[in-house]
Amino acid sequence: MFLAATVLAMLWQCRKIYPYTPPAPTRVKRTTRPHPEATLKLLICNVLRENREYDRVLRVVQENDPDLFLAVETDDAWLRALELLARTHPHTVLQPQDNYYGMVLFSRFPLVDPQVKFLVQEDVPSIHTGVELPSGNRIFLHGLHPRPPEPIRDQPSTPRDAELVIVGRAIGDEEDCPTVVAGDLNDVAWSPTSQLFAPERSADPRMGRGFYNSFNANNPLFRYPLDHVFHSNDFKLVALRRLEHVGSDHFPMFIQLSYEPEAEAEQPEPRKRPGDERKAQEKVEEQVAAAQTGEDRPSGG
Repeated sequence: MFLAATVLAMLWQCRKIYPYTPPAPTRVKRTTRPHPEATLKLLICNVLRENREYDRVLRVVQENDPDLFLAVETDDAWLRALELLARTHPHTVLQPQDNYYGMVLFSRFPLVDPQVKFLVQEDVPSIHTGVELPSGNRIFLHGLHPRPPEPIRDQPSTPRDAELVIVGRAIGDEEDCPTVVAGDLNDVAWSPTSQLFAPERSADPRMGRGFYNSFNANNPLFRYPLDHVFHSNDFKLVALRRLEHVGSDHFPMFIQLSYEPEAEAEQPEPRKRPGDERKAQEKVEEQVAAAQTGEDRPSGG
């Protein structure tokens, strides 16, 4: 009975992760005719706050030449090291913090009404901004790094789950605006919460291509895809790759997208499952209740 239960559990898990393996169909089509002025190169990196190998991160940015660079876990020391990027990426959103949730964005393209918001917890920021492409098209970027669950510190997954649901709903409201969501989401793509988030007009370019495991960069045996880029259905893929080790416990991730409004006809949106909206609302209500009682405050340092 134990062996049978184990086999069934393995089959269930294989069913969950199968869509992210190469034999599965791709969710996002690869573009055949990208327009240079309507493409976006994005590099995201959890730098690890105590990591001081600034040159390795700067070298990766220089070699991959992204239009936007989003870095999380950035404190004041990291901000001073990365300020060199302002020479080539003059449009910035800077929110350094010393609690592992600092976040900075450097952009070559103009930013439209950039904002730092604290959607769920008062010490966990996120970046929300319009980005104007050279073609004149405007897209919207959400940069996230929600707090992960920490059972040892009695930190539940409720704040992270609520933040993902809130942003997922915002994407659903931005029906006329091409949208990209990027960052260290501290969750794998096939988790129940990510599945609630993903159907909201968003596509995962890893589906049918591979896991692109980004954490733990220091452990070759156990790695998981925690750093994500989701986007609305009007983009096609130019390139997607995991980059070299930069001294952090996360690998940087690079993606190049081509904005093609007609892609929506070729990439049908996933259907919502029965009960998804109710489950999403429950996630938000749980966080509201936790905030009212003070239970969402992180314990420890």
